[in-house]
Amino acid sequence: MKLVVGLGNPGPQYAATRHNVGFMVVERLAARVGVSLQQKKFQGYFGRGRVDGEDLAILLPQTFMNCSGASVGPACKFLNLDPEHLIVVHDDIDLPFGALRIKVGGGHAGHNGLRDIVKVLSGDFCRIRIGVDRPQHGNVADYVLKSFAGEERQTLETVLDEAVAALTVLLAQGAQQAMNEFNGRNILNE
Repeated sequence: MKLVVGLGNPGPQYAATRHNVGFMVVERLAARVGVSLQQKKFQGYFGRGRVDGEDLAILLPQTFMNCSGASVGPACKFLNLDPEHLIVVHDDIDLPFGALRIKVGGGHAGHNGLRDIVKVLSGDFCRIRIGVDRPQHGNVADYVLKSFAGEERQTLETVLDEAVAALTVLLAQGAQQAMNEFNGRNILNE
């Protein structure tokens, strides 16, 4: 079994923000594979299903981003999953908008959601980093809590579809294959 977690902040005021791109990708995956996220469990929205004959659990923590570990830790414990069976999808300001990077292990790179998950889990887990770019000026926190800009909104659907494709390859064929196929690509520049 794999647990796929999308990171974001709860509530409609955050739904379309850069910080919630992890939610957007994982909700899209859930819809495509027919996993309902209506069950309230582990301080989040949770669902289970099967993809290509494999058990899959999906979680959208409803804690705020900085407390994501309070949702992810109990879910992993309940499902009896080691961190290597966890995939976290999140925004990344150190990547340009439209870039995807799949990574196994590593630090939190200043991402507070990851920082909290790393604090409660011991072991490496897989991440899909979705580039949202860094602000030219101003506060990073304010930037990630704003909606995507006009140009970005026009291509956001393409970015989300590409991230779901990467996640699908990751689930079916493993991290190395997904990294080979998707790392280094920026679909908006192809």
